[in-house]
Amino acid sequence: MRSDGTLVRAHSRWAAGARREMAILGFIVLAVVGLGNGNIAAGGGQVPRPHSTVKYPIRFDTAPAPRVQPRPQPTVSYPIKFPSLKDAR
Repeated sequence: MRSDGTLVRAHSRWAAGARREMAILGFIVLAVVGLGNGNIAAGGGQVPRPHSTVKYPIRFDTAPAPRVQPRPQPTVSYPIKFPSLKDAR
């Protein structure tokens, strides 16, 4: 009913046919979920469980020995003088 008292026919905001299509989609989703979650075990009925393949302690016997890095060499042949904190003031 409007504010002036006029009766208004009830309506839905759904587009024409949208309610039916959503119902069909809902039934399809329910069917897929229902059939997809079946408890079917192939074989003797026991489900294989994962197990760890890690062997502890972990050793790296085939790793090469660490190399000793030589001291870095300067990239320029002239000395670079950096200003001290006293000179900056």
